[in-house]
Amino acid sequence: MTTERKATLTIDGQAPVDFPIMSPTHGNDCVDIRTLGAKTGLFTYDSGFLSTASCKSKVTFIDGDKGELLYRGYPIEQLAENCNFLEVTYLLKNGELPNAKQKTDFERTIKNHTMVHEQLAKFFSGFRRDAHPMAVMTGVVGALSAFYHDAMDFSDAEHRNVSFNRLVAKLPTIVAMAYKYNTGAPFMYPDNELDYTANFMRMMFGNPCEKYVPNPVLVRALDTIFTLHADHEQNASTSTVRLAGSSGANPFACIAAGIACLWGPAHGGANEACLQMLEEIGDVSRVPEFIARAKDKNDSFKLMGFGHRVYKNFDPRATLMRKVCNEVLTELGLQNDRLFKLAMELERIALEDPYFVEKKLYPNVDFYSGIVQKAIGIPTEMFTCIFALARTVGWMTQWEEMITDPEYKIGRPRQLYIGAAKRDVVPLAQRG
Repeated sequence: MTTERKATLTIDGQAPVDFPIMSPTHGNDCVDIRTLGAKTGLFTYDSGFLSTASCKSKVTFIDGDKGELLYRGYPIEQLAENCNFLEVTYLLKNGELPNAKQKTDFERTIKNHTMVHEQLAKFFSGFRRDAHPMAVMTGVVGALSAFYHDAMDFSDAEHRNVSFNRLVAKLPTIVAMAYKYNTGAPFMYPDNELDYTANFMRMMFGNPCEKYVPNPVLVRALDTIFTLHADHEQNASTSTVRLAGSSGANPFACIAAGIACLWGPAHGGANEACLQMLEEIGDVSRVPEFIARAKDKNDSFKLMGFGHRVYKNFDPRATLMRKVCNEVLTELGLQNDRLFKLAMELERIALEDPYFVEKKLYPNVDFYSGIVQKAIGIPTEMFTCIFALARTVGWMTQWEEMITDPEYKIGRPRQLYIGAAKRDVVPLAQRG
């Protein structure tokens, strides 16, 4: 990263002020404006942070124009095809893919942390049975710091490792418990004879009365979903985790904050919103009607699961999920299911209709992952919990990167104040 070039700013004919230009490995150059306020008395205004780099990061890179996503430099397509989720987890945390011994040791370490404190199971009973699982997730994950407070010196690398491993290992257990609690079924303890994703599926769908045999096609499909959602640069929830962590908050609280942010339908809730949209459309015969509504600027209807704020091309994750989607539907014999036929017709139109092609409103990863999860048997309201499970890996990686950065400081955005000017309080008796 170089800072030899300068950007010159001239304000109202005053003497020009120089700011360094920073060049990344990939992506846009950045003007370093950290001294802007001190040099000029001005701030920048950037609603939604569309043109602001909030940090330096080595974790993930997205090229939205090319439709490219890299984890530590590796294309997501190669990782999804050649690695399982825990290998990708190791990569995100440590910067390199594990060798055979490192992979085995890491998987063993994660398995050693899959159980949750027995008293934490009682914590679930404080929620209503019909509570949204994301509300339960936010509360339970935030409460982990009350149970695991023996490794809270985050200047210590080993303490950070323990917290990372605990969260990655326990999230599947907690997500499955949230589901079981909602359905009234008994909690299933982890079976560490199984791998990470198969173990999660057993805790979700198994019961104590019979042996659960995971379907390898479905396990691989869900493992791919985990990999594709593991990290995605400085999105809303990741930025939330970083901002919460910048105050020195413990990682359990930071991840709970990320989960709360992820819950929004514009973020992690998008695949849930996509399935709700399909239910609203209801039948293939009504697709033309809803396509017309999506094109009508005066209609409030939005076609969920199409287009992406970052990708101005096809979402690379969607290409992978489309393949997984077809494999799962074929495995389960659901090609003719009403909802899935409807989804495939929407996909066909979006890929062929000039309106969608011109605006590059291609199906995104949320569109396909929602279909896959529903086919597997995961309820719609659990979709965002699955997302949170996977994204915890990225959140924890980004959190550790931030707190070990020598330039790290508490986040404090500025604002463009447009409220009332300074004024004096009028005594109550004199107010009109």
